[in-house]
Amino acid sequence: MTAPTPRWIRNFVDGHLVEPDERHGFDAIDPATGHVHARVHEAGAPLVDRAVTAARRALPGWSATPVRERTEVLRRAAALIEERREEFTAAEVADTGKPVSQARELDVARAVTNFRTFADLVAAAGQESSLTDLPDGGRALNYAVRKPLGVVAVIVPWNLPLLLLTWKVAPALACGNTVVVKPSEETPGTAALLGGVLAEAGLPAGAYNVVHGFGPGSAGEHLTTHPGIDGVTFTGSSATGAQVMRTVAPRVRPVSFELGGKNAALVFADADLEETLDGLTRSVFSNTGQVCLCTERVYIQREVFADIADGLVERARALRLGRPADAATTTGPLISTAHREKVRGYAELAERAGATVLTGGGVPALGDGLDGGSWFEPTLWTGLDHTARPVREEIFGPVAALLPFDTEEEAVALANDTAYGLAASVWTRDLRRGHRVAQAMDVGTAWVNTWFLRDLRAPFGGTGLSGLGREGGDASLHFYTEPTNVCVRL
Repeated sequence: MTAPTPRWIRNFVDGHLVEPDERHGFDAIDPATGHVHARVHEAGAPLVDRAVTAARRALPGWSATPVRERTEVLRRAAALIEERREEFTAAEVADTGKPVSQARELDVARAVTNFRTFADLVAAAGQESSLTDLPDGGRALNYAVRKPLGVVAVIVPWNLPLLLLTWKVAPALACGNTVVVKPSEETPGTAALLGGVLAEAGLPAGAYNVVHGFGPGSAGEHLTTHPGIDGVTFTGSSATGAQVMRTVAPRVRPVSFELGGKNAALVFADADLEETLDGLTRSVFSNTGQVCLCTERVYIQREVFADIADGLVERARALRLGRPADAATTTGPLISTAHREKVRGYAELAERAGATVLTGGGVPALGDGLDGGSWFEPTLWTGLDHTARPVREEIFGPVAALLPFDTEEEAVALANDTAYGLAASVWTRDLRRGHRVAQAMDVGTAWVNTWFLRDLRAPFGGTGLSGLGREGGDASLHFYTEPTNVCVRL
């Protein structure tokens, strides 16, 4: 009996799914099993050009559409995603292998919230203005008219595909831009699915387009080098972000980059033990450690080092790796076998550097048809020096190094001794210390006694190798628009 022909995941251009060219496709792999679950149509340069041309053709009409009507489209899209949440959940799980409950309650739910939040923000946005007294006794009025940036390239990573896609697309569309999306080749499913939802919600053809493929020599390079692109928003690795920056530099296009992280948690002796352990378990192991905000360095005041280490080990061993649909599953696979080998390589490097493996450190044997997947055990190390590569370099897996400190000043210095600057968390009952240490962190986001708590109106991004620019709230509205200042002598 022959295996069934895999379904195609198609490009979405000018309001329609594109008939795939069977000569140009690649496999979509279920990372939980290692099996092919679909074929993906790779967009070549001509199809990318069609997408950009469609976006540019749609731009004048969509940008001239009144804000009230644009935000109504976004709200209808949010409602349609809610209606079809199981379809979006299934597509996200097929691509990522993450637990169904996580895909439904985080990724799909946040997609709905992203559309509604940015609809509200744009509807309520005002204009910057000032009134100036002139030396001759006259007055001048200055006010800024914000106009759409234009055609925006939206490049999305594989770890939170739908969440981060809508985080960028919602404000871009709300501000009157048109977009061409390049999802990760690992997770193409929900981007194309969103095209149908937006069309049904009333978005004009060409305002939202999706092209599938890889980076160099493929859809990513064709898109970022296209002269019809007016700006690029990208979430992904620092190395890829640097390459995108080089690509757009000759045309001086604006970019917004949210890149990698090597995030620290600082645990003080007065921290609430259970609250801290619960928070650290989430921050180290959520989405199998594949969140840019996850913690890979845990600095613990020496007096409570053993208690925190023992508690984290207990919680790590309680995590359950398994099929996404199993209600008992807490932890999914890594995104691919290639990424699993990268994580395993760092685990071996940590051991060679003198680490004590408190738990995990290898590839589990799960059975039940899952051994072909890209699984890795939740892993905790002690005994590593702060200068060891597993402590310095981003791993992006379910791993963390636990390191002791003695004083507040030492903890701050250790946490800030990194080329990255995305996020940090501080755990203490002393609120004054919490404010003081959080403000001393060289990061875009510093949490006190919590992690991953997000107000979408707050600016989000990083410093150093963690990115360039900010999105969220007014920061998103400013990136996706260009101001024209009008000065009138009264």
